[in-house]
Amino acid sequence: MKKVTLNNDIKCPIVGIGTFMIAPSDAENSVREALRMGYRLVDTAAAYQNERAVGRGIKESGVAREEVFISTKLWPSEYENESAVDETIKRLGVDYVDLLYLHQPAGNWLNGYRMLEKAYREGKAKAIGVCNFEGKYIAELESKWKIVPQFIQAEAHPYFAQDELRKTLDKYGIKLMSWYPLGHGDKSLINEPVFSSLAAKYGKTNAQIILRWHTQMGFVVIPGSRNVAHIRDNLDILDFTLTDVEMQEIAALDKGVRYYNRTDAQLDQFAAWQPTYEKV
Repeated sequence: MKKVTLNNDIKCPIVGIGTFMIAPSDAENSVREALRMGYRLVDTAAAYQNERAVGRGIKESGVAREEVFISTKLWPSEYENESAVDETIKRLGVDYVDLLYLHQPAGNWLNGYRMLEKAYREGKAKAIGVCNFEGKYIAELESKWKIVPQFIQAEAHPYFAQDELRKTLDKYGIKLMSWYPLGHGDKSLINEPVFSSLAAKYGKTNAQIILRWHTQMGFVVIPGSRNVAHIRDNLDILDFTLTDVEMQEIAALDKGVRYYNRTDAQLDQFAAWQPTYEKV
C-alpha cells in the first residue's frame, strides 16, 4: 500500500474503504474483508451510525491495530460535548484514532476544533482535519487554528478538482481526502471517452482509471461498497501510472461542477440533529 506523508510526518494510505450510507452489518463485513485484502485505511463517522460495527470489522480482520489508519468524524451536535472524543474512541473499541475530523462547519464549530486540537495534544488523535470546510469556512478556520489540520475531506472528482480550495491546502501541506470520487456514480462522468480509452489501454475499468487519477493528484480516496468484488477492484489501481499527458487530458474535463450543494438552512439542521448510535 502506498502512503502519503502528512504535514506532521504521519503517513496515511492513499486508498481506503469508506462506510458512508452502509448499515452496521454491511460495514462490519466490508471493513473486515477490505483489511484482509490489503486495505489499511478505514473511514467512518459518528453520523454514519456504524462506528461500533467498523470497530468489530477491524478486530475480526486479524490485522494489528497499529497497522490500520482509522478515520472518523464528530457531528456538529457534539461540538460542545467535552466527552465526545472519548465516546467516539470507545464506540470504535480502540485507544486512539489516527484521524479525527469535524464533519460540518455548523453549530459551534470553533469549539469543536479546539476539542480536536486538545485530542491531538493528548495523543487521542494522531492527526486532525475538517470536512466540507470550503470557501469562507476554511478562510475563517485558517485565521483561528492553533494547530494546522492534516486533512480536509471534501467532494472531489474530475468534474470538480477543487482548484480553489487546493490553493489554501498547498500553503500548509494539508491533504485532501475525496468523497464522491466517482461523481456520485454519474454515468456521464464515468463513461467519458477519455476514461474508456485509458481503461482499454491499461486493462482496467473506467472507475479504476478515475480512482488512480485521484491518487496521482495527491488525493487520498475512500470509495465505499458493500460488494466484496467492487472493494477488491477499488484497491487494484496501484500497478499502473497515468502519464502527464493523460493527466492533462483528464484535467480538461473539470467543469467546476459539484453534485452536492449545501445550503445555510442545511447547516442549521445539521447542528440540531443527533445521531442514534448502535447499542452494541
